[in-house]
Amino acid sequence: MTQSDKTNRRIVLASRPQGAPTAANFRLEEAPVPQPEDGEVLLRTVYLSLDPYMRGRMSDAPSYAAPVEVDAVMGAGTVSRVVASRNADYAVGEWVLAYSGWQDYAVSDGAGLMRLGAEPQHPSHALGILGMPGFTAYIGLLDIGRPQAGETLVVAACTGPVGATAGQIGKLKGCRVVGVAGGPEKCRHALDVLGFDACIDHKAPDFAQQLARACPDGIDIYYENVGGKVFDAVLPLLNTSARIPVCGLISYYNATSLPPGPDRLALLMRTVLTKRLKIQGFIITDDYSRYDEFAGDMKSWLAAGQMKYREDMVDGLENAPQAFIGLLQGKNFGKLVIRAGAD
Repeated sequence: MTQSDKTNRRIVLASRPQGAPTAANFRLEEAPVPQPEDGEVLLRTVYLSLDPYMRGRMSDAPSYAAPVEVDAVMGAGTVSRVVASRNADYAVGEWVLAYSGWQDYAVSDGAGLMRLGAEPQHPSHALGILGMPGFTAYIGLLDIGRPQAGETLVVAACTGPVGATAGQIGKLKGCRVVGVAGGPEKCRHALDVLGFDACIDHKAPDFAQQLARACPDGIDIYYENVGGKVFDAVLPLLNTSARIPVCGLISYYNATSLPPGPDRLALLMRTVLTKRLKIQGFIITDDYSRYDEFAGDMKSWLAAGQMKYREDMVDGLENAPQAFIGLLQGKNFGKLVIRAGAD
């Protein structure tokens, strides 16, 4: 099914998932294309971002962001074109970064929109390397991780948009970077394209032993966005005064109960104390407003060829639910983006 100028396709939350989301938790609806009032613009979605945090918003449990209501459009960042304007600040044809959600069209009064220029070379990059994931990697590593030349940085989910960026910034700062990824293809990408010093497949039966061998001098920074067995393997290798920026815990997002096994809280807290660890969670959209600084550095690194970026592009808004389900299973390779309509 392709985009139409007559119909607004939208994907809504049909029900709250119990455990891993399924296709039944989503519903594709059709409605007339909305029309802008005075002071508003009509946006057509070209690219739609899919990100792990959306799983949390499908739940009604207390969190840092309000949940998506049942029967409401799934929220998401979008790269859109202005197709009708009754707002003097925006012209038809402009590219903008918006938060239109999983739908073909949305009306905006201009609040929260970010201009991307008349003809951006890579518009979808505003959802990844130049957007929220890239900004998350930059702030988490530089502000909380505080990398120093010669230190060992371990990055979980190291071929995803956050991990790949954090690891490459670590290399630029002189760190020895060890990535953790799922499968030999992703590990080869981390070594051959991203330039990491080592990459360990977390699916390997001796993963913890391989990680220890790859970090003979211990771990000074662990960029955390996974949790689970990866963190369990990292914990005993952490050096005194190690820093752990925490931007996500994807291994727990579908959990319906506490993980099995012994209570490891005492071990964690003892390690925090005896090794004087710094563990800090952060929400990039709430805690930081230094986007211009980030964008300047990232654009310079990209222009100089010092930063590599990979997208996993899926065509068709109707394919967003299945792509999102796969994202939570680690099936994507790079930043997952839905191309909702041609341009």
